[in-house]
Amino acid sequence: MSTTTDGRSTRWDEHRATRRRELVEATLRAIREHGAGVGMDDIAAAAGTSKTVFYRHFTDRSGLYAAVSESVDARILRDLAAAMGDGAPDLASAGGSPRAIIAAAIDSYLALVERDPEVYRFVVNAPLLDSPSGGDPALAVTSHIGDQMSALIGAALTSVGRNPSAAPVWGAGVVGMVRAAADQWLAAPSMTRSELTTHLTDLAWGGLSAAWPDPS
Repeated sequence: MSTTTDGRSTRWDEHRATRRRELVEATLRAIREHGAGVGMDDIAAAAGTSKTVFYRHFTDRSGLYAAVSESVDARILRDLAAAMGDGAPDLASAGGSPRAIIAAAIDSYLALVERDPEVYRFVVNAPLLDSPSGGDPALAVTSHIGDQMSALIGAALTSVGRNPSAAPVWGAGVVGMVRAAADQWLAAPSMTRSELTTHLTDLAWGGLSAAWPDPS
């Protein structure tokens, strides 16, 4: 039995997807204007609509938080991919030495913190949620970043004949270190982003270099 796609249904799906993106962008504007603790009234005002419309598209505040986090997640991953040569495992095509690539990845994470501090706080601390369930609300974002870092480290280890089994642990460790340092830096900035990147790169590379030699 053949099925056909209802054109009206497809157009409606596209309209809803577009509307969701517009509402997420409005939420980001409200966060930047009012801070990470922004309320739904201010978010709705930024979108020029009502809270009911938001709940119609996202079900509840948890759904809106998830959509905003996905948007931020995608932006971080794009920045990381660009910093690491689109994730190329070949260091030559990645455009730099191993240490330089790690530094670029760390800096791209810190760049978001510096450029959009309130959005970062919104994702990491989830103040929109009364009591975040399931542990760390930002776990999905940091896990994706850790996966990308792990893939790069694993490919690099393989390319020099080393066992890549530790790559997932190292990738998660590097991201956890950078996130913890970024949170502290945001709360009490005592150095420039460039200085923090250098310190974190020195710390990370001090361990990684033992198994991931830098040909330069």
